[in-house]
Amino acid sequence: MKQCTFVSTLFLIHYVQSLEREITINVDPGKEDCFFQKTKEGDVIDLDYQVIDGGHGDLDITFHLVDPTGRILVADYKKSENTHRADASVTGDYKFCFDNTFSTYNSKTVFFELIVEGNDDNEWGSEENLDFEGINLDQIYELKVQDVQEIVNSVRNHLTKVRHLQDLIKSTEARDRNIAEENYFKVNTYSFLQLLLMMAVGLIQVVMVKSLFDEQSKAHKIWKNLNLR
Repeated sequence: MKQCTFVSTLFLIHYVQSLEREITINVDPGKEDCFFQKTKEGDVIDLDYQVIDGGHGDLDITFHLVDPTGRILVADYKKSENTHRADASVTGDYKFCFDNTFSTYNSKTVFFELIVEGNDDNEWGSEENLDFEGINLDQIYELKVQDVQEIVNSVRNHLTKVRHLQDLIKSTEARDRNIAEENYFKVNTYSFLQLLLMMAVGLIQVVMVKSLFDEQSKAHKIWKNLNLR
């Protein structure tokens, strides 16, 4: 049983070779923030992004992904969220940028998750990576290497999905809260301006009514001249 556990551990260490990053950034108005990730040929790039705060503006951002040769793989214009998957055709630094140059006053807060999965299909059977010397395979209770691989793959895929969903829920909650706070600010600002306008109109009405009965006031003389004309 110890040998079985040892073999499982070897597969787990060998298989989990993907890269995962979760970052929340703030893109200033009129600016573009770019990031670089070194990727090997054959790797798969998964990227999810979501604008969770737009200042006092819309929840949108411009995004593009560029390969090491300068070729644009993915391009979005003024979107609030999106998910992309791209295959790395060459080895090198892949650049992905969040562009807020179209905005003059409002900064954007962006949450994104980057996953780079390595292509290890040819390495599973490599004796260089998996050394079973000294292990009697007949004593592993007929548990095949392929069975261990499938179990590890299944567990890892489920854990990745759970973590991904939790991250999406967290970013969605942050965006909803920012939207609620922005609406609260707009309602308070509109109500304050409306209150000032009502007070100004009331004050004007009081002055005008008072001037009708006060013959010494300047407003009364203006009304009198208008009537004479």
